[in-house]
Amino acid sequence: MSETSDAVGALVEDAVRRGVRGKDVAVAFSGGLDSGLVAALAGRHAAKATLYTVGSDVAYDVRMAKNMLPDLGLEWNHVPLTEDAVELAIREMVRVTGTVNPLTVSFELPLFCVCRACMEDMVIGGQGSDEIFAGYSKYVGLDDGSLRKAMAEDLAKLRGPVMTHEAKTAGHFKKTVLYPFLDDGLLSYLQSLDVRMLRPVSEESRKNLLREAATSLGFGFVADRKKKAAQYGSGTMDLVRKICRGRGVTFTELVEAISHEEAV
Repeated sequence: MSETSDAVGALVEDAVRRGVRGKDVAVAFSGGLDSGLVAALAGRHAAKATLYTVGSDVAYDVRMAKNMLPDLGLEWNHVPLTEDAVELAIREMVRVTGTVNPLTVSFELPLFCVCRACMEDMVIGGQGSDEIFAGYSKYVGLDDGSLRKAMAEDLAKLRGPVMTHEAKTAGHFKKTVLYPFLDDGLLSYLQSLDVRMLRPVSEESRKNLLREAATSLGFGFVADRKKKAAQYGSGTMDLVRKICRGRGVTFTELVEAISHEEAV
């Protein structure tokens, strides 16, 4: 561990603590590094933290979530996905948010389902970690300038159309979504670092600084977790492909048809 990882850990914990202290919160939990760390910290500081994992019965996220439960010791709820449930959720999400971009629709479905299923008024998750800790595969091998530029562009997209979409989702279900990885103090500290401390030189080294921070906080069981993109880890895209094959359409065509039917 290092002073830097200790500082990052303290900043992440402070962001979670300020958001959840004394409150009942729902954790959008995939069983990966980002949501796993948030879940562990929410369990430490919230009045009650309850985990919600969206996915088909055989989904990667569901398996990963179950595997981490003994270490977290928190109540867990599986929000199941089936072909019928996916189509109904996509239809509702398009109607509520007006989002018709197929990629956004696919990776936002788990959060939409958590907001719809949970009883808590507040939802917290790991959104933003990939953008600030250089977690995407496309960052591997970039030079310093290109990495900074790509991370800034991706963070801008997150804080623009993605969070606009999520605000509509949250508002519809009367929820508040917390983003501890977008805390101003944490962002400011990371931007002050030499980008080489964040740059992944291989797939395995992505988000090393966050992994070290998780270990420094006492959550070593979180640090080695791998994560698939939400639409794949939840099994959403597998189910969508089955729907599309059955209808002889692409996903883009399916979303377009739904948007027309819902008059979006």
